Amino acid sequence: MARPPTSTPPIPAWLLPAAALLAFLAQWPLVANPGYFSHDELQWAARAWSADGGPLPWMAWTDPGVFQYRPLTFNLWLWLSRHLFDTPMAFHAVLVAMGALNTALLAGLLRRLGAAPAMALIGALGFALGPYATYVHGWVGTIGDLLWVAMALACGWVCSTSSSTLPGARRPRQAAVAIGCALLTAIGLLAKEAALSIPALLAVAALLDRERPGWRWGLLGSALPAAAYLALRIGVLGAAGEGSGAYAWSIERIPVRALEYFVFLPQFGAFETLSALVRGFADPSVWVAIALWLVVLAALARTGWRAPAALVGGGLAALGPVLVLPTAYNQYGYGFAAVVAGVFALAWPRLPRWGRAATGLLAVLVLWHGIHVMRWMHRVGEVQAVFTPALVEAVRDRDPARPLRLRVAADAKAWMFMRLTHEIPHVRGEPIGGRVVLVDGDVEGDAAADAVVRADGRIEPLPAPDR
Repeated sequence: MARPPTSTPPIPAWLLPAAALLAFLAQWPLVANPGYFSHDELQWAARAWSADGGPLPWMAWTDPGVFQYRPLTFNLWLWLSRHLFDTPMAFHAVLVAMGALNTALLAGLLRRLGAAPAMALIGALGFALGPYATYVHGWVGTIGDLLWVAMALACGWVCSTSSSTLPGARRPRQAAVAIGCALLTAIGLLAKEAALSIPALLAVAALLDRERPGWRWGLLGSALPAAAYLALRIGVLGAAGEGSGAYAWSIERIPVRALEYFVFLPQFGAFETLSALVRGFADPSVWVAIALWLVVLAALARTGWRAPAALVGGGLAALGPVLVLPTAYNQYGYGFAAVVAGVFALAWPRLPRWGRAATGLLAVLVLWHGIHVMRWMHRVGEVQAVFTPALVEAVRDRDPARPLRLRVAADAKAWMFMRLTHEIPHVRGEPIGGRVVLVDGDVEGDAAADAVVRADGRIEPLPAPDR
């Protein structure tokens, strides 16, 4: 990676608007999604709903003892659900716009760190159109990820000042940098605990870019709210490791989780990170991904030690707390994707020709993967827009003591309907809850089912003789 420039390069007036606008337009299929992805959106819509427009059940800002202490995220989610749930495209437009702003922040940060304007734009768009970002920008349940990564990028802006050791360079206002990063990190932690990665990212930057003292002062400021957060919540977070649920943690998982997040990026046939290693090393795509990463790492090493160190160290720092969890999820890789895109954008001018070819191939696979994920996010929304209203109609006049037993058609994706029926208390006041049960037609047969749900979300009653 090139050494830091002697001064912070100016950002062209067109760069940030172009990055935001192109990212938004390129993700139009996410904006045009007529429905929702999972049970989370339906559950929060139920929580926010009120027949008479009563007050929202706000999450307390002063109760860090709850397991998921994310008051900024959850209160924003409640407010948006109250006002936008009935207009999915408007809701999605807000999320995609937030993602577009993050894209612009990344483009500007890359320019401040020395990337040419065109390469800063390309790197930022590569981030926005990859599988991690398209998933996050397309799912309402990832507001927290959008917020904490925005705060991390903003910290980068605050810290990436000119070198103070060079003639004519302005010494950064150290206290302002520290205070700014402290405030931004605190905001990130109110959005999601993943913001604990912010001081880790600043530590990596401070080690690799010693000519910018802003990183060190930013690290100092960021570490203070992170330490306070851990002091308040270490008991709650530590207790999660004692169970066997989705947040049970173990440091032994770090190597496998890290490999999954790297392998998934070019693994364009996979939809979610949790399936990256589902077939283990018997899956040829795993070996292709590993081989490609080794080649690009070798190419980065030709530019010096900083670029591969930034990729690996920065990538692991961005993942941070999620590396100890039992399952890898796409949204957890959002900050990681920004680091990867940024490293390649900054290193590109110094890559050897064969390294550029390998990096170009990696970029093509990642972009194709992002298109694949975007297509599926839109498809699930189309199905949900049909299925949920049909489900409401199917159970409306049904005896609550006799749940509707649904069989998923052979050509439908069972995982969609498992999510779309999971613990949904009601839809706009129409009770759902335990009034629907999915049955396995292969095991129990049609006799156990009252209706079949088709691939497009339609629910068709089964004729009485078939029951």
